Amino acid sequence: MSLPTPDDIRALIKERVHDPELMMNIVDLGLIYDIQITDKETAEITMTLTSPGCPAGPEIITNVQREVHTAFPDLEEVNIHLTWTPFWNPDMLSEDAKDALGIF
Repeated sequence: MSLPTPDDIRALIKERVHDPELMMNIVDLGLIYDIQITDKETAEITMTLTSPGCPAGPEIITNVQREVHTAFPDLEEVNIHLTWTPFWNPDMLSEDAKDALGIF
């Protein structure tokens, strides 16, 4: 059995999980804050959304959980921890995302 690293999970999320409104991956949007793998074969993913009322929030969270669990079946669980601290802001965008969205 081979468990993924946090970097493996981050790369997978970057490739497969996009905000359906912005059509951009949620890693470049700055929504993934932390990823840890516990000794109990669990991925603990701390993330946020662009706003508490984000209409795509449930879809994004479900997609993260499903994609990680599907890609890494050796994980017993994939837990998503939604946080508002720090509150998301455009400064959290990657340079690629800023370029794509025309933010300078």
